[in-house]
Amino acid sequence: MSGAEVRLCSVGDVEPNSATRFVVDRHKIALVRVGDDFYAIGDTCSHADYSLSEGEVDPDALQIECWKHGSCFSLKTGEPDTLPATRPVPTYDVRVEGDDVLVKVEANGG
Repeated sequence: MSGAEVRLCSVGDVEPNSATRFVVDRHKIALVRVGDDFYAIGDTCSHADYSLSEGEVDPDALQIECWKHGSCFSLKTGEPDTLPATRPVPTYDVRVEGDDVLVKVEANGG
């Protein structure tokens, strides 16, 4: 299934300024909604094995914070903006078609 575009959910399934975890073909994905925009990044913090989708979303900085140790990751690039994480998490192409949120399950970077 690598490289396939899959439907994760409906637009209304993810509250604005929050994240939801999905697992598709061994990819753990944090789908983040900021206003009407969606971002998809790897759900596992690169510093330690904690779910990023359980962290806080900063809509102004377009970041998500790991709830355990406080590393912040860019929703656009997956790059860590704060320590202790030093490695990026993967990002995924995401688009909305009608009411469906679609993600291409082929990681970019990370």
